[in-house]
Amino acid sequence: MQFQGTDQYVATDDLKMAVNAAIALKRPLLIKGEPGTGKTLLAEQVAESLGLPLLSWNVKSTTKAQQGLYEYDAVSRLRDSQLGAEGVEDVSNYLKKGKLWEAFAHEGQVVLLIDEVDKADIEFPNDLLQELDRMEFFVYETGELIKAEQRPIVIITSNNEKELPDAFLRRCFFHYINFPDAATMQAIVDVHFPEIKKNLVSEALEIFFDLRKVPGLKKKPSTSELIDWLKLLMADDIPEDILRSRDTKSAIPPLYGALLKNESDVQLLERLAFMNRRES
Repeated sequence: MQFQGTDQYVATDDLKMAVNAAIALKRPLLIKGEPGTGKTLLAEQVAESLGLPLLSWNVKSTTKAQQGLYEYDAVSRLRDSQLGAEGVEDVSNYLKKGKLWEAFAHEGQVVLLIDEVDKADIEFPNDLLQELDRMEFFVYETGELIKAEQRPIVIITSNNEKELPDAFLRRCFFHYINFPDAATMQAIVDVHFPEIKKNLVSEALEIFFDLRKVPGLKKKPSTSELIDWLKLLMADDIPEDILRSRDTKSAIPPLYGALLKNESDVQLLERLAFMNRRES
């Protein structure tokens, strides 16, 4: 099984090599990078490329590792026993399977995405060490050992909101998605908008990369925000000459709300007279 990218996802040679190395080593692939660089989308495209089902576990700040295995609803069982409901004696009726259980029990191999692992508590990754390493866990309520028949391809994403434990990192194959250069970004735009005007893309990309170079921006625009911006430029049928000859008083790109996400960055661009520099 080799991941070679898809028609909908522009994967660099380094990224394809990282995916295939993780598969060969049978280790989770830990993907880091700026928000909006396609970390989550990578798992979807790996699954599509290899013809495998995708299971997604979206981690939140309140997520616990146990939820990925299973949850036992003792309250519902107690209530049902008091009401004389059927099936109370079978504890398995009150077990909710987590994404790891689903992945382990699935017929055939799957791609398991653990998305934004750094959102959870610092102990979250450590609590999954044995399960991800051995691909098995014990269900105490039923006495079952749940073991993966075929090891899933595990892809874990992180936005670097907090440091991950060393013990967890040792068990992963790591890859950092660098922000695309101009040529790669052009290829990404071509995938999303094959019919877009080339001059419009050229002007828009120049503005986009100049914007990212502005020192002091609180949040640099990402790939996904560029795609949204281009979609708006096309929807409003804005000609490329407007991008070349903009109102110098505004000091920000047209439809800037797709690129800039807070007022401090807008004010910064006004102060730096960003557009004046481009026109000169």
